[in-house]
Amino acid sequence: MPNTTPVIIKDQKHGLPMSKGLLAQSFTATGLSPARAYAVAQQVQDDLRATGRLEVTMAELHDHAEKALMEAAGAEIATRYHRLSEMSRLERPLILLIGGTTGVGKSTIATEVAHRLGITRIVSTDSIREVMRGIFSRELMPAIYESSFDAWRGLRVPVPRGVSPVIVGFREQAAVVATGIKSLVDRAVVEGVSMVLEGIHVAPGYIEPSQFKNAHVVQLLIVVDDEEAHRSHFYIREVQTDGMRPFERYRANFDNIRLLGNYVEDLAAEHGTPVVHSHQLDRTVAEVLELIVDTVISEDEETAEGVPSPSEGKGAQ
Repeated sequence: MPNTTPVIIKDQKHGLPMSKGLLAQSFTATGLSPARAYAVAQQVQDDLRATGRLEVTMAELHDHAEKALMEAAGAEIATRYHRLSEMSRLERPLILLIGGTTGVGKSTIATEVAHRLGITRIVSTDSIREVMRGIFSRELMPAIYESSFDAWRGLRVPVPRGVSPVIVGFREQAAVVATGIKSLVDRAVVEGVSMVLEGIHVAPGYIEPSQFKNAHVVQLLIVVDDEEAHRSHFYIREVQTDGMRPFERYRANFDNIRLLGNYVEDLAAEHGTPVVHSHQLDRTVAEVLELIVDTVISEDEETAEGVPSPSEGKGAQ
């Protein structure tokens, strides 16, 4: 008869039973498949029961889990888990800002990354724009009533000769939405809650990560280099949303969408914002997670040594 005695995590005043599901979720962040992650989590629980270790601290659980991963999946996965475990002990909230033009997969990547990091608050900048529409009339703020790639239709002033109205319209819209982004991040920092915020309006230079002193803020840009691969995303999106986001509308505006993609990529180069090239989903998510871990751990190490982090030294632009 299998041993079903619960393993208790004794860090809290009142111990809580170990959750295989949560442990397996933390393993999937390393790149393990859900089935394999659950199998290793089950092995961890079985080993603890077999050795009579029915009360462990979270640190002890992480150590045991790391050894189990070493045996089951190798050193690379175990090392990745160790580094991700350090993220769970952060004293400040993690704010992840994911930008990129329409159709590069920001929402899917944001959802996967948030799940693997155990972050429950995910916000899109389109949602912020929708809230703003309920507050400001079209006459007062026409820029927010159009999509990012045709925000130029809401321009109320002439565009200088030689300047792209698509870029000018987007700049005006992004500047307005940036106010809402900043307010949301400020609130998350005050509450001490980690958050993932994604959308084309998360453009480098419009939000400066260094202004949020009491959080780890990581900003990055998602790009798709291949035009045909990018175009195919819109067909997939139409199928997945049962036609709510029609392919034809995006196809007709594809040149403007690519133009904005090039523009925000130029901004990323100008402001030193990391760029992640989107290919296969799991690989892209793994690259984003590596970038987050590298950034946050290096910030903590520099803070511990009394050296200002690059974001702190750069200041607002």
